[in-house]
Amino acid sequence: MKLTIFAATGGIGRQIFEQAVAAGHEVTAVARDPRSLAGEARLIAADLTAADPAVLASAVAKSDAVLSGLGPRKPRTEAGITSRGTEAILTAMRTAGVRRLVVVSAAPVGTVPSPGRPNPPKHDPGDGFFMRHLGSRFAHAMLGAHFADLAVMEDLVRESGLDWTISRPPQLTDGPLTGDYRTAYGRNIRGGTRVSRANVAHHMLAVIDQPSAINKIIGIADQRGGAR
Repeated sequence: MKLTIFAATGGIGRQIFEQAVAAGHEVTAVARDPRSLAGEARLIAADLTAADPAVLASAVAKSDAVLSGLGPRKPRTEAGITSRGTEAILTAMRTAGVRRLVVVSAAPVGTVPSPGRPNPPKHDPGDGFFMRHLGSRFAHAMLGAHFADLAVMEDLVRESGLDWTISRPPQLTDGPLTGDYRTAYGRNIRGGTRVSRANVAHHMLAVIDQPSAINKIIGIADQRGGAR
């Protein structure tokens, strides 16, 4: 399968890249500086906040799917990067005629207002007592601007007309790839407070050719007691 991976040197993006190459996919990796990536792949240097549209269209051309691990390296100070970069990706995909897209967001975003969802639910149906009353408030206080940007990003993806899937993980860890994780359509995972980046990447690759995942938001979390 021909895959284009954006933000391929980031925490999740690098995991997607390494797993995709190991699985034998034909990979195009896009990052600000992709030289640190090891493995047989086509590498394209591009800053998604100020990229040449022709370069991005070339990066996705003839791909079977596009996967984005895009997110700020410093969420508290770099809000806005994800929505702007995703808008550039969407434009490139429409230009190149590529339809399948899988992106990563975050578990708290389901309750964040956005232009496309001005009145989201007060609580995610998958959240338990702690997340409803304490965890969610803390997360929003610390990363409110980042979550607001992710909510805008999700608006752009939902309104793109493409065949999209949005992954919403909770706290990300550097735990190993286990393949032992829980998922749910349209809600967070009850009691799921963390998930390894490797498992998120594994699931993003797995849903590419699952028709049931198209135009769906999917919550994901490691099994209870997953590695930190």
